[in-house]
Order: sequence, then C-alpha cells, then structure tokens
Amino acid sequence: MKIAIKIHLFLLALALSTAGTIVSAQATTVIKFSHVAGSDTPKGRAALHFKELLEESSRGRIRVDVYPNNQLYKESDELEALQLGAVQMVAPSLAKLAQFGAQDFEVFDLPYLFANKDAVARVTEGILGKALLKRLDSKGMVGLAYWDNGFKIMSANKPLKMPADFVGMKMRVHSSPVLESQMRALGAIPQIMDANEVYFALRSGVIDGLESAPLNFYARKLYDVQSHITVSNHGYLGSAVIVNKKFWDGLPFDLRKMIDDAMQAATTYGNTLAAKENEAALELIRKTRKTTIYVLTDKESAAWHQALLPVRKDLEERIGKAVVMTVAKEADGRRMGGR
Repeated sequence: MKIAIKIHLFLLALALSTAGTIVSAQATTVIKFSHVAGSDTPKGRAALHFKELLEESSRGRIRVDVYPNNQLYKESDELEALQLGAVQMVAPSLAKLAQFGAQDFEVFDLPYLFANKDAVARVTEGILGKALLKRLDSKGMVGLAYWDNGFKIMSANKPLKMPADFVGMKMRVHSSPVLESQMRALGAIPQIMDANEVYFALRSGVIDGLESAPLNFYARKLYDVQSHITVSNHGYLGSAVIVNKKFWDGLPFDLRKMIDDAMQAATTYGNTLAAKENEAALELIRKTRKTTIYVLTDKESAAWHQALLPVRKDLEERIGKAVVMTVAKEADGRRMGGR
C-alpha cells in the first residue's frame, strides 16, 4: 500500500513538473526597451529592428516593448531605472555610464581621439570594446553593443571658426567631466542639460549653442534656433545598449543567444544608417536655408587641436592612463602585434 502511495505521489509530482515546464516554455518574457531618441532616427529604427528580429526568432517567447523619445524616463533617469529593474534595456550615451562608476567609458568623449568611423570600429568591434562592456557587470548592467551616433559638429548663433569664438559662450553638453573640460579649454561655459530640454533652452537664450551629431541636430529641428554650424568632427558620439544584469542572468541560455544575435544584426543595421543619415542630415539642414554650414580649414582645425590637447592630459588620471593609451593605439591601428 505504501509503495502504491509513493508511486502515486511520484507520478503526481512528475506530472506537475512537466506541466510547469510546459507553462514556463509558453510564457512570454517582456523586455521594456527605453531610449531618448525619436523612432525615426537610426537609434530608434535600430531598436525597432531589434524588436522585429527578436520577436520573430523567439517565436513568441520574447516580446520587446520599445519606448522612444523619453516616453518612460528622461535621459538623466534611464540608467537608474535600469538598475532598479523598472526597465530591462536602455541605450544611453557613453558619457552617461561614468555617472555609475564606469569612468573607462569617458575615453570615448576625448576630443580628436578618433579620426573616422573606421577608427571607432577598431575599438568598439574588437576585443578592447568587448572588455570595456564586460566591466559593466560589476555595476549591475550587461553591455550588449555600441551604437554609433556619428561625429560631432558645433552650433551657435554666430560663426565658430577659431577657439577664441567660444569665449564666454554657454554651451550645452552631456553630463561628462571630459566634455565640461573640453568646453572650458575652448573658453566656453559648459551647461549640463537633458537632450529634450535643449530646443527651448536655445530659443529662450538659456544656452548659446551645443555640440551634436548632424542627424540629432536635424531631428530635433535645432536649425530653427541655431543660425551657424561648424563641421569640426572634434569628437565621437556613441551609445551603448545595456541590459539589467539580474534580468539577463535569469534568462535561459537559448534566449540570451537569440538576444545577442538580434542585437548584432540590429547594430550593423543602425550603425550603417547613422553613417548615411549624418551625411544626409547636413544637406537637409543646408536646404532649410536657416543655418549656415561651415567646414574648418586646415589652419583652423590645427588651432582646435592645439586648444583641446590639454583635455586628454588633464583627464588621463581620472579615466585611466592605460585605458586612454590602449584606446588611442587601437584607434590609430597600432594594436600590439600589428594588423
């Protein structure tokens, strides 16, 4: 009799376990993906492409809810929301990561560190870029990818040709000691401000100008409130796609693999878009006839380089001298062992 009861309980437990497995397999994991860009920007379109690819490959096991354009959180709040688990994925500018103790990422803000997008790719797509992302694990975050926003321009309501033209100007920057130091080196007064506040701050005169990627300048219609652009390409503007570590660690291996694969494809898609649309954005801005676009001469560019040279030296200790030197060598194609 006791043996019969034990067999019955075993079979019942097995049935419940099997039922639980079936329910679990059918359950849908939801990823809330919050970012501050518009849906029609490369970042916004890359996020939607990621959603489409992942939902298709997971066959209903994962649903991605994308919240663009500050719908859930402001630029200054999204990383905290991620760490608290209010959202599972965000795509903040690299400058923002330093606020959570990841000073290594401030290296990407150093002026004139990257000559072009190929130099950026040598870092972000290589072993070094992956190693930097891995360091986010200790901050409760997992870095999945780098998304390009392009190279930066400067804008104001007067021509900005030489460093002396910046003296006394209130220039908006992301919250970053490197970017603050950069503006001070040019003689400007850095003003930290969320991206969604910039248009009205420019219109009201709270700030005089900013640095931005051309596509962001165009998407936010800043040509209505800025009469001059200088194509300086003085710095790189990028984002990192970050996922909450506790959420990530709780996923089965096959779902993590699906997310990685979809993210890799979405990254290639978005970064290709960013390169094309930054170039196109300058022409679209020119066509508005509201903003004059100026390209630095070699002499003027040399003066900017000279003025911004102290920024790297001043911030080396904060970022880490070894990190700065390694990234600079990789960007220049001088990786140890050659290419």
